[in-house]
Order: sequence, then structure tokens, then C-alpha cells
Amino acid sequence: MSLRRSRLRAASVLAVCLTAGLTALPPATAGAAADPSGDQTLQRQLDDFVHRPGGPPGAIAVLQTEKGTRVVRAGAADIRTGRPPRPDDHMRIASTAKAFSGAVALTLVDHHALRLDDTLGKRLPRLPAAWRSVTLRQLLNHTSGLPDYSRSEGFINELRADPHHHFDSRRLLDYVAGEPLLFKPGTQYRYSNSDNIAVALMAEAATHTPYENLLRELVYAPLRLHSTSLPQGSRMPKPYLHGYDVSSPARPEDVSEVIGMSGVWASGGIVSTPADMTRFIRGYAGGRLYGRTAVEQQRQWVEGASEPAGPGRNSAGLAVFRYETRCGVVLGHTGNTLGYTQLIAATPDGRRSLTFSVTAQITRSADAEGLQEMRAVQENFVCALLRGTN
Repeated sequence: MSLRRSRLRAASVLAVCLTAGLTALPPATAGAAADPSGDQTLQRQLDDFVHRPGGPPGAIAVLQTEKGTRVVRAGAADIRTGRPPRPDDHMRIASTAKAFSGAVALTLVDHHALRLDDTLGKRLPRLPAAWRSVTLRQLLNHTSGLPDYSRSEGFINELRADPHHHFDSRRLLDYVAGEPLLFKPGTQYRYSNSDNIAVALMAEAATHTPYENLLRELVYAPLRLHSTSLPQGSRMPKPYLHGYDVSSPARPEDVSEVIGMSGVWASGGIVSTPADMTRFIRGYAGGRLYGRTAVEQQRQWVEGASEPAGPGRNSAGLAVFRYETRCGVVLGHTGNTLGYTQLIAATPDGRRSLTFSVTAQITRSADAEGLQEMRAVQENFVCALLRGTN
């Protein structure tokens, strides 16, 4: 397949995924192992998931407890070489990047540079008057009612025409600027990629500092994230986990560098590693970046699921989700984009964590059975984490 055809096909796949329904899935049932404890059980489950028909070419899970760190991996980071995935491999973290914008916003709230009740009308008066009453709090817990720019016809058409098109990341909301709110702010939950674009713009407006600099100063530096960045283009830093399109029954197609990241920006454009994401979620879920008041506000839960749904029963806080599994509760975020699906989760004190990454985009619309199976495997990994049997 030519590079041009590969890019067009990948863009079409991504466009379908962006416009897929965001209805939450019911809690997944446990997989083959009712008791996920033991070294061999987790490895076998990850191997089985990778080798299922249409499964991701590679997967890596990092479990960290007071006893130490365990890495479980299956498949290959690059099917051309067969090299196994490693914790220092770069990857697209997809919508788990929304937790980073939440970390920036809540740190600014803690520093009194922003307030959760600040409105778009106050901080971003150039945006449509119909959106004026939407608050930072509503953006962070997806109750804003903002229409999703990534589902707009104009955005999708530009992406299909040129997957490497350089979008003006700070003007992405212009694609839906002529649309009204989907509902009265605060009355419904609706996951929207527009929300975290607006969060980043509010942070910039409050500090007169580029969002990329805020990430470095408020998140990367205090949590010692040395391999995390927010690129604009499509190139991946080496070494990296190659992401694949597995929609064809033939050999998986490498789509790692097919799509530019300027069109997702604060909503999902960050590149990181399993090692860095482990450090991030331990600090983020544990509330190490801001004080107790901000943490308490962040953990005011509403009914709503991440995208894709995480393990167990999901509820939404401020840029974080609560996953109630049969073994206990973890806090975190999920995400998927072309070539990658992610879960990061940790105990509320941040002492135990799980980073779970696979190298294919697994969605309800494209592979509902695979998503259900993945959630079951993730829940078993969470159980092993909480029981201290990793």
C-alpha cells in the first residue's frame, strides 16, 4: 500500500472513531481467571489478549506497589523486528492527556490563578456568547454541553484531505463556534474533546503563558517526567511503541506517524512512556500537585464514563475517573487514538499504580467484544495491584 493511501485510510479510520457514539459500556465481567493473583496468570491473560483475532500487536503493563515494580509485556513493540515493548518506549497517550490539562488547571486553582467557577465569558470572551456561562468545573467533568469539535464536518474533512494538516491548536473550537450548547451546563454528562481544549485556553489566559510551558513547569518538572512532551507534528521520538491499524485481516498496518497531533493538542496529543505515565498517575491520583481543598473538589463524582470505559463501574470527577472494581477503587483515566489504547490508574493515595498500554485503537464501535475483554483483563490487573500480588 502506498504511503498516500496508507495515510488516507488511517485518516478515515480515525474520523470514524472520532464520530463514534460515546455511550458508556456496562461493567465488564471477569475474564478467564477469577483469581488474577500469581505471576503466570497476568502474563497468560495479556498474551491471550494480544493473540486474539484482531488483537493489538503489542501490550505492556506496569504495576507498582510498595513491594516494587513489575512489568508484564506481550507481543512486539515493532512487528518488523519483534522487539518486545519496554517501559521507556514512547507512545501516544491519547485522552489520558486530559488528566494533564486537569493537573495544570487544578494547580492554578490551588495557586488562586483560576477558580473552578470561572466562566468562559470571563476568561475567553472571544468565544461564542452562547457558551459564556460554562465554568471551568463543568469543562473538567464533561458537563459543559460544548459541542465536540472533533465530530464536526469541517474538522473531519480537513483531516481526511490531509492527515498531516497543521491545525491551529488554539482555534480548534472555531469548528463548532456557530453551534449552540448541547444542553444547559451542569445538567448532563457528555464526554467532549472540546472541553479540554477550553481548559488549556483558560489556563493560558489566566497566566499569559503557553500551555506547553505550563505543562513543563507545573506537571513534568515536579513529577520528574523526562520523556513526556506535547508535539505538533506526527514524528515519534525513538524508541517508541509502534501503533497499528488492525482493522484489516491482513498484516497490521503501522500508523504510528500517520496523523499530526496539532488537531488534538490538549485533548490528546501528548507523547510519553509507560515509565513516565506511572510516575504521573501516582502523583496525580495521589493529589501531590495541589492541596487538599483542590483534591476534595476534584473527587466530587458524577455519573459518567471515560472513553473508552475503564474497568468496573465508572464515575467522573474533575479530569479524573473513579473505577469501582470487584476488588476495590482506583482513580485514573483512559484514552484511545489511532494505533493506541491507554489506561492509567492508581489508588487514591497514589501508593499503588497500573499503566496499561496496547498498540491498537480498541473502540466499542469497531470491536465491542475486544473492548469488553480488555476491560475484564484490566480489572484483573487492578485486582492483582490492590491485593499486592503483582
